[in-house]
Amino acid sequence: MPFPLPEPMRWALDAAARAGAAGEVPVGAVVTRDGAAIATAANRMRALGDPTAHAEMEAIRAALGVLGTGRLDGCDLWVTLEPCAMCAGAIAHARLDRVYYAAPDEKGGAVAHGARVFGQPTCHHRPEVYAGLGEAESAAMLRGFFAQRR
Repeated sequence: MPFPLPEPMRWALDAAARAGAAGEVPVGAVVTRDGAAIATAANRMRALGDPTAHAEMEAIRAALGVLGTGRLDGCDLWVTLEPCAMCAGAIAHARLDRVYYAAPDEKGGAVAHGARVFGQPTCHHRPEVYAGLGEAESAAMLRGFFAQRR
């Protein structure tokens, strides 16, 4: 019997699917506290004309707004793709406790690949990182999205 995905990763995958249907790269993110969703977001770079509108950044901004704070202590981030350097930096500055990501990103990721931001001595905060939850579904969604554009 396959292991069921944690609900927050399912929410992130659903947000990614909506992004893909809207023509955005299908990446979704959810910020939770005590298991409850505080913010759900997806990539909106094309819609906003903003290269910083990654799902993680949008979810972090929304969660900060909901909580009315400058940090997300006690919160977790669930995202469908390994965060890039920009997003990893924001995760560290927001002080998220844990990051769960689905698919690795060998080209643009900066957690387990590339810059490995959380492993740098200059990183002020290192969240716990859990990779691979929902990897197959996220990777298939991304491959399908880019295959349609080739």
